[in-house]
Amino acid sequence: MINSLASADDAEVAVAAAHAGADVVRTMYGRRLTRFDKGAGDFATAADVEAEKTILGVIRAARPDDAVLGEEGGQQGAADAVRQWLVDPLCGTLNYAVGNMLVAVNVALRNGAAAVADPFSGEIFFTDGDTAWVRQDGVDAQLAPTPATQLVDVNLDPPFPSAPGVRPVDLLAHPEFGGRFRPRVVSTTLALAWVAAGKRAAYVTDGGDLSGSVHFAAGIAVCRAAGCVVTGIDGFPIGQAGRGLVVAADAETHVLLMSMIRGRSR
Repeated sequence: MINSLASADDAEVAVAAAHAGADVVRTMYGRRLTRFDKGAGDFATAADVEAEKTILGVIRAARPDDAVLGEEGGQQGAADAVRQWLVDPLCGTLNYAVGNMLVAVNVALRNGAAAVADPFSGEIFFTDGDTAWVRQDGVDAQLAPTPATQLVDVNLDPPFPSAPGVRPVDLLAHPEFGGRFRPRVVSTTLALAWVAAGKRAAYVTDGGDLSGSVHFAAGIAVCRAAGCVVTGIDGFPIGQAGRGLVVAADAETHVLLMSMIRGRSR
């Protein structure tokens, strides 16, 4: 399979890489794994490291001249390369380490194709940069975001650089939030793909510029291609001047959430 990827398009490379990483994550689940401390309570496991190695092996076989930025291995190749892959081999490491299956494997070509794999459901959410699909058991279906679930995932993990002006936790206390939405805290960017798939109405997180983040790039790409509304938590386009992320299934949901966020920040 890897040998045939040299002639595949970028979307299939992203899917193959995410699938390979997800296989590692699933296979190593439940084992007593070595932990690597990153400081401030953050850590990686042997599964993170092994999954990233596997993902990089797929990318190198298919696109040997491309640069890669990995969550665990850092920058490989020129940081300003025209083609750079962003790899988060296991988003939700703490979930995984305590036996929670809510995790994601993220692979994205900067400003291009991307894939988000759920190792335990077998779903791979992916985009060629224009359209977004979900693949399961070899069958592809186009993603169709909808706010029908009324579930909004709010990331409550630090840091919170926008505080005290804007704090995601304040959204949960907004008097109108509970009347319209139901909060969820998944603690993995798998929730971004769920917005694109109609399993979530929206996703909200604080942070800096997340457009080039190994954690968020794949999910953002899938959501944009699916037709979701994607902005910073301040309502501005994400990018160097933006901060955080609000991804909504439709414009009405986005407007409602932004009014609540801005209402709490005054």
